[in-house]
Parts: sequence; structure tokens; C-alpha cells
Amino acid sequence: MTGQPTIAFIGLGNMGRPMVSRLVAAGAIVRAFDVVPAALDAAAKAGVPTAATMAEALRGADVLITMLPAGQHVVGVCVDAYPLLPAGALHIDCSSIDIASARAVHAYAAEHGFQCVDAPVSGGTGGAEAGTLTFMLGGEEAAIERAGPILEPMAGRIVHCGEPGTGQAAKICNNMILGISMIGVCEAFTLAERLGLSHQALFDVASKSSGQCWSLTSYCPVPGPVPTSPANNDYRPGFAAALMAKDLGLSQAAAAGADVETPMGALARALYDRFVEEGGGGRDFSGMIEFLRGMTGADRETAR
Repeated sequence: MTGQPTIAFIGLGNMGRPMVSRLVAAGAIVRAFDVVPAALDAAAKAGVPTAATMAEALRGADVLITMLPAGQHVVGVCVDAYPLLPAGALHIDCSSIDIASARAVHAYAAEHGFQCVDAPVSGGTGGAEAGTLTFMLGGEEAAIERAGPILEPMAGRIVHCGEPGTGQAAKICNNMILGISMIGVCEAFTLAERLGLSHQALFDVASKSSGQCWSLTSYCPVPGPVPTSPANNDYRPGFAAALMAKDLGLSQAAAAGADVETPMGALARALYDRFVEEGGGGRDFSGMIEFLRGMTGADRETAR
């Protein structure tokens, strides 16, 4: 790579660490930082150049990439980081956050003369490690064109969704579909078990019939039919249930703001919130099947 930008990468959690590792492997000039010492140490051990402070990571950088838990964290980093960036810097936010925060970040970047792209991802930790993430981009055309080559080492697909904030809108809508569909697949397997139908038989039928969906064919919530699914690894995430609950919460906040009824999305959020409250937050979101198996008749009435 020649003439490549210097990148400050902030946020080295389960997604950020493998993402920045892909950039390093592609020859990008990167300095990474996280406020959590263990995350910083893990990235350093993985061969990622790290900085002791965010200010050190930002020194000489003309691109800022953030991968953080929530809108408040992204806004907070902007307040601290933007004064340290040079004129014309580019901020790519890969976090999954609320649309209001995303638009506020775009406005704040414009005030400082920076370009900005909201670029949430889909594909989970497996996609981050393999460099096959789908990036959903919202922003002005010039910023999108500049961001594309930077994101390519981490991406399987890059989609420009539209104006600022539409990347987050796409992520929120996609994950609402995912959360709803996973619950449907889990319910079908739970019912099949009670009816004496084997997991493999249901998979063989539904995966080739009208019940086919990604939650079934790529992320089957029972061991066996899809060997790479978290069900075969004691539901070690992939994509943690706590993160699904968070994204479904974002979908319901967006629906309320747009005055749109999403009753299935609301029910999915309620179920994932309960799964998390009962200790499932650190398990893969496909572990919802274990929660559904344990529901009593009273639970089912409450969920309606």
C-alpha cells in the first residue's frame, strides 16, 4: 500500500480487535487504543500497534475509526478527539448506535470541517476475523468514496445506504429482522422436539422450503445441522444476546421516533431482554432456544 492514511482506531472489543487486525495485516498504518487495559493488551499481543492514551493514538492520524458500545461513547470520543485531528480528517464510526447520535456525530464533524461516515457492520466476530463483514454506509458521496478503500481489508461487502444516518437505519432494520427470525426458528425447533421430529429432519425440510432463512441455514440454533453455528460450541458468541437486545432496543426507539408500529420487533425485544435478565446476555443470541424451552405456560401468557 502506498500513500495510505494514518488511522487511529478506538475500541478494541470483540469486534474491534479482529477488525483492526485485518487492517494491520493489509499493511495499513494504525495506532489503536481502548480504555480497557485488558482489551489493549489483547490487541498488542495480537500484533496490533497500540497507544497508551487516545491522544497518542490520534497523533498524526488523518482518519479516526471508532467501534464502541453506544452512542454516548461515540459522542464522548468525538468531543475529546476532534480537537486533536487535522483539518479535513475523516471519521468512520463502525459502532451500532441510535440514529439521533449518529446524526449528531455527522453534524459535529461538519462543524469541525471533517468528513464523516456512519458504517455499522453485520457478520459478527467470525466475519470480523475473516474480513468478510458487510458495512452499511451513511454519508456524503465524497466521504463514502474516501472511506471505501480504508474499509476494504475488513469487508466482504460495502453498501452505500444513503445520507448521514442511513447506515445506522439499515443496521437497525436488518437486526430487527434477524432477532425476529431467530426467535421463529428457535420456536420451530422447540415445537419439533415435542412432536418427536429430529433436528436434522426439520432442517432438511425447512432449509429447502419456505421456512428457509439465514437464522436457520447459517446459524442453526441446535447442534448438528450447521457445524459452524454457535450451537455446536455451547452457544459461545458470535453475536451475544446482550448485543441483540441492545439492537432491538434501538429498533424500538427508531420506530417510536418515526411513529411506526413494529409489534413483532417489540415482542422480540421483550423476549431478548428477559433472556438477558435471566443470565443469557453473554451467550450467543441463538441460545434463545434454551430460554424458550424453559418457558412455562404462565411465561407464554405474559409474553403475549
